[in-house]
Amino acid sequence: MELLYRFNSILNKGLAFAAGTSLVAMMLVTIGEMVFRIFGKPMAGTVEIIGWLAAATTGFALGYTQINQGHVSIDLFVRRLNPMTAALLNMIVYFLSTTLFAAVTWNIFHYAKVLRETGSLSETMNVIVYPWVYLVSLGCFGLTLALFMDFLKTCGQIFKSLGPKEKQRF
Repeated sequence: MELLYRFNSILNKGLAFAAGTSLVAMMLVTIGEMVFRIFGKPMAGTVEIIGWLAAATTGFALGYTQINQGHVSIDLFVRRLNPMTAALLNMIVYFLSTTLFAAVTWNIFHYAKVLRETGSLSETMNVIVYPWVYLVSLGCFGLTLALFMDFLKTCGQIFKSLGPKEKQRF
């Protein structure tokens, strides 16, 4: 189990670093475009490049944000519940979220495969686009893994909090 936690941490930290690098690249492309426009030589395909980098940045940051609980959470209802009920509700939400993002990951991966098989190219630059879709799929996998680890943590907390009498009922 510890190996899975370490893999989750290493994967999502690496993806977060790649997201930061992608964000810097977006900034540099934007600045480059502005400079070239001043001299009357706009760069072709900057909208496509920025779009690909934005997709990679967003996808890669998802898992790391989940690990650090950086997503927006509205807990007005859950805060009023007793700790065991709140933990059970969190466990259900993590399970459903893991299932949803596993399906999202699979569908994006399948979509990239279709793009690869059809030879789809971008409109302006005529560049293959499927590698970028595979990268977004990798980012969604990082989020799926982070959600699954949160699910396992919540399950562990629930079973630890149960006394010996309650454990016998399971």
